[in-house]
Amino acid sequence: MTATVEIEIHGHCDERFAPVREAFEANFRERDELGASVAVTIDGEPVVDLWGGWADEERTRPWERDTIVVVHSTTKGMVAMCVHMMVERGELDFDAKIARYWPEFAQAGKAEITLRQAISHQAGIPVIDAPLEPGAGLEWETMVHALELQAPVWTPGTRHGYHASTWGWLIGETIRRATGRTPGTYLREELCEPWGIDFHLGFGPELDGRVADLADPLPGAPPPANRVETPLRARAFGVAPPSPGMERGSRESRAAEQPAGGGHGNARAIARAFGGFARGGELNGVRLIAESAIPRMWEEQASGPDEVLGGPQRYGLGFWLRVPENEQPRGPNSFAHLGVGGALGLADPDHRLGFGYAMNRTGAFMRQRALEDAVYASL
Repeated sequence: MTATVEIEIHGHCDERFAPVREAFEANFRERDELGASVAVTIDGEPVVDLWGGWADEERTRPWERDTIVVVHSTTKGMVAMCVHMMVERGELDFDAKIARYWPEFAQAGKAEITLRQAISHQAGIPVIDAPLEPGAGLEWETMVHALELQAPVWTPGTRHGYHASTWGWLIGETIRRATGRTPGTYLREELCEPWGIDFHLGFGPELDGRVADLADPLPGAPPPANRVETPLRARAFGVAPPSPGMERGSRESRAAEQPAGGGHGNARAIARAFGGFARGGELNGVRLIAESAIPRMWEEQASGPDEVLGGPQRYGLGFWLRVPENEQPRGPNSFAHLGVGGALGLADPDHRLGFGYAMNRTGAFMRQRALEDAVYASL
Protein backbone atom coordinates (compact mmCIF):
# COMPACT_ATOMS: atom_id res chain seq x y z
CA MET A 1 0.00 0.00 0.00
CA THR A 2 2.85 2.42 0.73
CA ALA A 3 3.74 4.73 -2.15
CA THR A 4 7.26 4.33 -3.53
CA VAL A 5 7.41 7.46 -5.69
CA GLU A 6 8.57 10.67 -4.04
CA ILE A 7 6.00 13.44 -4.49
CA GLU A 8 7.06 17.05 -4.93
CA ILE A 9 5.25 19.36 -2.53
CA HIS A 10 4.42 22.89 -3.71
CA GLY A 11 3.39 26.07 -1.93
CA HIS A 12 4.55 27.65 1.30
CA CYS A 13 4.59 26.80 4.97
CA ASP A 14 5.72 29.06 7.81
CA GLU A 15 8.62 27.58 9.76
CA ARG A 16 6.45 27.39 12.88
CA PHE A 17 4.14 24.96 11.05
CA ALA A 18 6.87 22.69 9.69
CA PRO A 19 5.17 19.66 11.33
CA VAL A 20 2.22 20.19 8.96
CA ARG A 21 4.46 19.98 5.91
CA GLU A 22 6.12 16.88 7.37
CA ALA A 23 2.74 15.23 7.96
CA PHE A 24 1.59 16.19 4.44
CA GLU A 25 4.71 14.61 2.94
CA ALA A 26 4.24 11.51 5.09
CA ASN A 27 0.68 11.15 3.83
CA PHE A 28 2.06 10.61 0.32
CA ARG A 29 4.86 8.27 1.43
CA GLU A 30 3.00 6.23 4.01
CA ARG A 31 -0.78 6.72 3.79
CA ASP A 32 -1.64 6.37 0.09
CA GLU A 33 -2.32 10.02 -0.66
CA LEU A 34 -2.85 10.56 -4.40
CA GLY A 35 -3.43 14.31 -4.74
CA ALA A 36 -4.26 16.81 -2.04
CA SER A 37 -4.03 20.30 -0.61
CA VAL A 38 -3.82 21.52 2.97
CA ALA A 39 -4.08 25.08 4.26
CA VAL A 40 -4.09 26.95 7.55
CA THR A 41 -4.87 30.57 8.34
CA ILE A 42 -4.20 32.37 11.61
CA ASP A 43 -6.19 35.57 12.12
CA GLY A 44 -7.00 35.51 8.42
CA GLU A 45 -3.38 35.26 7.27
CA PRO A 46 -2.21 32.14 5.39
CA VAL A 47 0.53 30.27 7.27
CA VAL A 48 0.22 26.97 5.39
CA ASP A 49 -0.75 26.60 1.72
CA LEU A 50 0.53 23.31 0.30
CA TRP A 51 -0.46 21.03 -2.55
CA GLY A 52 0.98 18.08 -4.39
CA GLY A 53 0.41 14.76 -6.10
CA TRP A 54 -1.91 13.91 -8.94
CA ALA A 55 -5.36 14.99 -10.08
CA ASP A 56 -6.11 11.58 -11.61
CA GLU A 57 -5.48 7.97 -10.69
CA GLU A 58 -3.46 7.39 -13.88
CA ARG A 59 -1.05 10.12 -12.67
CA THR A 60 -1.15 12.03 -15.94
CA ARG A 61 -2.35 15.36 -14.48
CA PRO A 62 -0.45 16.98 -11.62
CA TRP A 63 -2.39 18.56 -8.78
CA GLU A 64 -1.96 22.28 -9.42
CA ARG A 65 -2.33 25.35 -7.24
CA ASP A 66 -5.84 25.94 -8.57
CA THR A 67 -7.01 22.30 -8.67
CA ILE A 68 -10.43 21.82 -7.10
CA VAL A 69 -12.23 18.64 -6.04
CA VAL A 70 -15.62 17.66 -4.66
CA VAL A 71 -15.39 17.89 -0.87
CA HIS A 72 -18.65 16.10 -0.07
CA SER A 73 -20.22 17.14 3.24
CA THR A 74 -17.68 19.85 3.95
CA THR A 75 -20.07 21.66 1.60
CA LYS A 76 -22.61 21.66 4.44
CA GLY A 77 -20.31 23.86 6.50
CA MET A 78 -20.06 26.43 3.71
CA VAL A 79 -23.84 26.48 3.26
CA ALA A 80 -24.36 26.70 7.03
CA MET A 81 -22.25 29.87 7.06
CA CYS A 82 -24.73 31.36 4.61
CA VAL A 83 -27.67 30.37 6.82
CA HIS A 84 -26.06 32.13 9.79
CA MET A 85 -25.57 35.22 7.65
CA MET A 86 -29.22 35.07 6.59
CA VAL A 87 -30.41 34.74 10.18
CA GLU A 88 -28.33 37.72 11.27
CA ARG A 89 -29.77 39.73 8.36
CA GLY A 90 -33.36 38.76 9.21
CA GLU A 91 -33.90 36.62 6.09
CA LEU A 92 -34.32 33.47 8.18
CA ASP A 93 -35.08 32.64 11.82
CA PHE A 94 -33.66 29.52 13.50
CA ASP A 95 -36.81 29.14 15.59
CA ALA A 96 -39.25 29.61 12.70
CA LYS A 97 -41.01 26.58 11.29
CA ILE A 98 -39.71 25.45 7.91
CA ALA A 99 -43.30 25.62 6.64
CA ARG A 100 -43.27 29.38 7.19
CA TYR A 101 -40.94 29.65 4.19
CA TRP A 102 -41.98 26.48 2.41
CA PRO A 103 -45.69 25.75 3.06
CA GLU A 104 -45.81 22.44 1.19
CA PHE A 105 -43.26 21.03 3.64
CA ALA A 106 -45.90 20.89 6.39
CA GLN A 107 -47.37 17.64 5.00
CA ALA A 108 -47.01 14.22 6.67
CA GLY A 109 -46.48 15.43 10.22
CA LYS A 110 -43.77 18.02 9.52
CA ALA A 111 -45.67 21.25 10.26
CA GLU A 112 -43.83 21.92 13.52
CA ILE A 113 -40.27 21.25 12.36
CA THR A 114 -38.09 24.33 12.85
CA LEU A 115 -35.04 25.51 10.98
CA ARG A 116 -33.08 24.92 14.19
CA GLN A 117 -34.08 21.25 14.20
CA ALA A 118 -33.49 20.83 10.49
CA ILE A 119 -30.01 22.32 10.35
CA SER A 120 -28.88 20.32 13.42
CA HIS A 121 -30.08 16.92 12.16
CA GLN A 122 -33.01 16.61 14.54
CA ALA A 123 -35.84 16.82 11.96
CA GLY A 124 -36.31 13.06 11.69
CA ILE A 125 -36.14 12.88 7.89
CA PRO A 126 -32.69 11.48 7.05
CA VAL A 127 -34.25 9.05 4.54
CA ILE A 128 -36.88 9.05 1.80
CA ASP A 129 -39.18 6.03 1.81
CA ALA A 130 -40.78 6.54 -1.59
CA PRO A 131 -39.02 4.72 -4.45
CA LEU A 132 -37.08 7.12 -6.65
CA GLU A 133 -36.06 6.73 -10.26
CA PRO A 134 -32.34 6.40 -11.07
CA GLY A 135 -30.80 9.85 -11.34
CA ALA A 136 -33.52 11.53 -9.25
CA GLY A 137 -30.88 12.91 -6.89
CA LEU A 138 -29.88 15.39 -9.61
CA GLU A 139 -33.45 16.60 -10.12
CA TRP A 140 -34.10 19.37 -7.59
CA GLU A 141 -37.89 19.54 -7.86
CA THR A 142 -38.22 15.75 -7.70
CA MET A 143 -36.27 15.58 -4.45
CA VAL A 144 -38.05 18.57 -2.93
CA HIS A 145 -41.42 16.98 -3.67
CA ALA A 146 -40.26 13.67 -2.18
CA LEU A 147 -39.26 15.49 1.03
CA GLU A 148 -42.65 17.19 1.17
CA LEU A 149 -44.36 13.78 1.21
CA GLN A 150 -41.91 12.10 3.61
CA ALA A 151 -43.03 11.49 7.21
CA PRO A 152 -40.46 11.77 10.02
CA VAL A 153 -38.95 8.48 11.17
CA TRP A 154 -38.73 9.83 14.73
CA THR A 155 -40.55 12.62 16.51
CA PRO A 156 -38.73 15.80 15.42
CA GLY A 157 -36.61 17.29 18.16
CA THR A 158 -36.49 14.15 20.31
CA ARG A 159 -33.48 12.49 18.67
CA HIS A 160 -30.73 13.33 16.24
CA GLY A 161 -29.29 11.48 13.25
CA TYR A 162 -27.10 12.69 10.44
CA HIS A 163 -29.23 13.82 7.49
CA ALA A 164 -26.39 12.96 5.11
CA SER A 165 -28.22 13.65 1.84
CA THR A 166 -31.63 15.10 2.69
CA TRP A 167 -30.03 18.03 4.55
CA GLY A 168 -29.13 19.48 1.16
CA TRP A 169 -32.64 19.79 -0.22
CA LEU A 170 -34.11 20.58 3.18
CA ILE A 171 -31.82 23.55 3.84
CA GLY A 172 -31.32 24.44 0.18
CA GLU A 173 -35.03 24.74 -0.57
CA THR A 174 -35.52 26.82 2.56
CA ILE A 175 -32.83 29.20 1.31
CA ARG A 176 -34.46 29.33 -2.11
CA ARG A 177 -37.94 30.03 -0.72
CA ALA A 178 -36.67 32.74 1.66
CA THR A 179 -34.44 34.60 -0.80
CA GLY A 180 -35.54 33.64 -4.31
CA ARG A 181 -31.96 32.54 -4.99
CA THR A 182 -30.66 29.01 -5.36
CA PRO A 183 -28.23 27.91 -2.63
CA GLY A 184 -25.30 27.89 -5.04
CA THR A 185 -26.10 31.43 -6.16
CA TYR A 186 -26.43 32.70 -2.60
CA LEU A 187 -23.16 31.06 -1.59
CA ARG A 188 -21.33 32.56 -4.55
CA GLU A 189 -22.76 36.08 -4.30
CA GLU A 190 -22.80 36.52 -0.52
CA LEU A 191 -19.77 34.54 0.70
CA CYS A 192 -17.36 33.45 -2.00
CA GLU A 193 -17.20 36.59 -4.14
CA PRO A 194 -16.93 39.09 -1.23
CA TRP A 195 -14.11 37.11 0.38
CA GLY A 196 -12.42 35.89 -2.80
CA ILE A 197 -13.04 32.20 -2.09
CA ASP A 198 -12.50 29.66 -4.87
CA PHE A 199 -15.43 27.40 -3.93
CA HIS A 200 -18.26 26.38 -6.23
CA LEU A 201 -21.68 24.82 -5.69
CA GLY A 202 -22.88 24.12 -9.22
CA PHE A 203 -20.72 25.21 -12.17
CA GLY A 204 -20.41 24.92 -15.91
CA PRO A 205 -17.84 23.18 -18.14
CA GLU A 206 -15.50 26.16 -17.92
CA LEU A 207 -14.09 24.77 -14.66
CA ASP A 208 -13.99 21.08 -15.61
CA GLY A 209 -10.30 21.20 -16.53
CA ARG A 210 -9.42 22.14 -12.95
CA VAL A 211 -11.36 19.32 -11.27
CA ALA A 212 -9.49 16.36 -9.80
CA ASP A 213 -10.96 12.90 -10.31
CA LEU A 214 -11.99 10.95 -7.23
CA ALA A 215 -10.22 7.66 -6.51
CA ASP A 216 -11.24 4.87 -4.18
CA PRO A 217 -9.10 3.75 -1.24
CA LEU A 218 -6.46 1.19 -2.17
CA PRO A 219 -7.21 -2.46 -1.37
CA GLY A 220 -6.50 -3.23 2.26
CA ALA A 221 -6.93 0.35 3.46
CA PRO A 222 -8.31 0.46 7.01
CA PRO A 223 -11.97 1.49 7.41
CA PRO A 224 -12.80 4.71 9.27
CA ALA A 225 -12.25 4.36 12.99
CA ASN A 226 -15.33 3.81 15.15
CA ARG A 227 -17.62 3.23 12.15
CA VAL A 228 -20.95 1.74 13.25
CA GLU A 229 -23.49 0.26 10.86
CA THR A 230 -27.06 1.27 11.69
CA PRO A 231 -30.41 0.49 10.03
CA LEU A 232 -30.54 4.04 8.65
CA ARG A 233 -26.94 4.59 7.51
CA ALA A 234 -27.06 3.14 3.99
CA ARG A 235 -30.44 4.70 3.27
CA ALA A 236 -29.35 8.12 4.56
CA PHE A 237 -26.23 8.21 2.40
CA GLY A 238 -27.97 6.79 -0.69
CA VAL A 239 -31.46 8.25 -0.88
CA ALA A 240 -31.61 8.07 -4.69
CA PRO A 241 -29.92 5.57 -7.03
CA PRO A 242 -27.60 6.98 -9.71
CA SER A 243 -28.48 6.76 -13.38
CA PRO A 244 -27.13 3.63 -15.10
CA GLY A 245 -23.71 4.30 -16.55
CA MET A 246 -23.40 7.75 -15.00
CA GLU A 247 -19.80 8.09 -13.90
CA ARG A 248 -18.79 9.68 -10.64
CA GLY A 249 -17.87 13.28 -11.33
CA SER A 250 -20.22 13.62 -14.28
CA ARG A 251 -21.01 16.98 -15.85
CA GLU A 252 -24.57 16.66 -14.47
CA SER A 253 -23.34 16.19 -10.89
CA ARG A 254 -20.96 19.14 -11.16
CA ALA A 255 -23.76 21.39 -12.42
CA ALA A 256 -26.15 20.34 -9.64
CA GLU A 257 -26.35 22.58 -6.59
CA GLN A 258 -26.57 19.85 -3.95
CA PRO A 259 -25.82 21.62 -0.64
CA ALA A 260 -25.32 18.35 1.24
CA GLY A 261 -22.20 17.34 -0.62
CA GLY A 262 -21.77 18.75 -4.13
CA GLY A 263 -19.38 21.64 -3.45
CA HIS A 264 -15.99 21.82 -5.17
CA GLY A 265 -12.99 23.67 -3.80
CA ASN A 266 -9.53 23.24 -2.37
CA ALA A 267 -7.92 23.54 1.04
CA ARG A 268 -7.07 27.22 0.53
CA ALA A 269 -10.71 28.09 -0.13
CA ILE A 270 -11.97 26.08 2.82
CA ALA A 271 -9.40 27.46 5.27
CA ARG A 272 -10.09 31.01 4.12
CA ALA A 273 -13.83 30.65 4.68
CA PHE A 274 -13.63 28.88 8.04
CA GLY A 275 -10.78 31.17 9.09
CA GLY A 276 -12.82 34.27 8.32
CA PHE A 277 -15.55 33.14 10.71
CA ALA A 278 -12.96 32.03 13.29
CA ARG A 279 -11.74 35.64 13.47
CA GLY A 280 -15.19 37.11 13.93
CA GLY A 281 -16.75 37.26 10.46
CA GLU A 282 -14.51 39.88 8.85
CA LEU A 283 -11.77 39.33 6.29
CA ASN A 284 -9.67 41.93 4.47
CA GLY A 285 -12.02 44.71 5.56
CA VAL A 286 -15.17 42.90 4.38
CA ARG A 287 -17.57 41.98 7.18
CA LEU A 288 -20.16 39.33 6.35
CA ILE A 289 -21.72 38.85 9.77
CA ALA A 290 -21.68 40.59 13.15
CA GLU A 291 -19.00 39.29 15.49
CA SER A 292 -21.66 38.87 18.17
CA ALA A 293 -23.41 36.27 15.97
CA ILE A 294 -20.38 33.95 15.69
CA PRO A 295 -20.84 32.11 19.04
CA ARG A 296 -24.10 30.66 17.71
CA MET A 297 -21.97 28.56 15.38
CA TRP A 298 -20.59 26.45 18.22
CA GLU A 299 -23.79 26.42 20.28
CA GLU A 300 -24.60 22.77 21.00
CA GLN A 301 -28.00 21.62 19.75
CA ALA A 302 -27.76 17.84 20.12
CA SER A 303 -25.29 15.32 21.52
CA GLY A 304 -25.05 11.61 22.19
CA PRO A 305 -25.54 8.49 20.06
CA ASP A 306 -26.46 9.31 16.48
CA GLU A 307 -29.41 7.42 14.95
CA VAL A 308 -27.65 7.26 11.55
CA LEU A 309 -23.94 7.21 12.34
CA GLY A 310 -24.30 5.12 15.47
CA GLY A 311 -21.45 6.59 17.50
CA PRO A 312 -21.44 9.71 19.69
CA GLN A 313 -21.93 13.00 17.87
CA ARG A 314 -22.39 16.66 18.78
CA TYR A 315 -24.18 19.04 16.44
CA GLY A 316 -24.31 22.79 16.37
CA LEU A 317 -26.32 24.93 13.99
CA GLY A 318 -25.03 23.36 10.80
CA PHE A 319 -21.63 22.30 12.11
CA TRP A 320 -20.02 19.33 13.82
CA LEU A 321 -18.68 20.17 17.26
CA ARG A 322 -15.77 18.68 19.17
CA VAL A 323 -16.54 15.19 20.48
CA PRO A 324 -14.47 14.52 23.64
CA GLU A 325 -14.64 10.74 23.11
CA ASN A 326 -12.73 11.15 19.84
CA GLU A 327 -9.79 12.85 21.58
CA GLN A 328 -9.66 15.58 18.95
CA PRO A 329 -7.00 18.24 19.55
CA ARG A 330 -9.24 21.12 18.42
CA GLY A 331 -10.47 23.71 20.91
CA PRO A 332 -13.75 23.50 22.83
CA ASN A 333 -15.34 26.31 20.81
CA SER A 334 -14.30 24.95 17.42
CA PHE A 335 -16.85 24.19 14.73
CA ALA A 336 -16.18 22.10 11.66
CA HIS A 337 -17.53 19.91 8.93
CA LEU A 338 -16.06 16.67 7.68
CA GLY A 339 -16.62 15.25 4.21
CA VAL A 340 -17.36 11.56 3.74
CA GLY A 341 -14.10 10.98 1.86
CA GLY A 342 -12.01 12.75 4.50
CA ALA A 343 -12.05 16.44 3.51
CA LEU A 344 -12.36 18.87 6.42
CA GLY A 345 -13.10 22.51 7.14
CA LEU A 346 -12.41 23.68 10.69
CA ALA A 347 -12.75 27.00 12.52
CA ASP A 348 -11.20 27.45 15.98
CA PRO A 349 -12.06 30.90 17.35
CA ASP A 350 -9.84 30.40 20.41
CA HIS A 351 -6.84 30.38 18.07
CA ARG A 352 -8.46 32.49 15.30
CA LEU A 353 -7.58 29.51 13.13
CA GLY A 354 -8.98 28.20 9.87
CA PHE A 355 -8.00 24.78 8.56
CA GLY A 356 -8.79 23.13 5.24
CA TYR A 357 -7.94 19.79 3.71
CA ALA A 358 -9.10 18.49 0.33
CA MET A 359 -7.98 15.34 -1.47
CA ASN A 360 -9.06 13.00 -4.24
CA ARG A 361 -8.30 9.56 -2.79
CA THR A 362 -11.17 8.86 -0.43
CA GLY A 363 -10.84 7.04 2.87
CA ALA A 364 -8.54 9.86 4.00
CA PHE A 365 -9.53 10.04 7.67
CA MET A 366 -6.10 8.96 8.97
CA ARG A 367 -4.43 11.47 6.65
CA GLN A 368 -6.78 14.25 7.74
CA ARG A 369 -6.21 13.46 11.42
CA ALA A 370 -2.42 13.42 10.97
CA LEU A 371 -2.61 16.92 9.51
CA GLU A 372 -4.95 18.20 12.21
CA ASP A 373 -2.69 16.83 14.93
CA ALA A 374 0.30 18.51 13.27
CA VAL A 375 -1.53 21.85 13.12
CA TYR A 376 -2.26 21.82 16.82
CA ALA A 377 1.24 20.61 17.66
CA SER A 378 2.51 23.74 15.91
CA LEU A 379 0.45 26.25 17.90
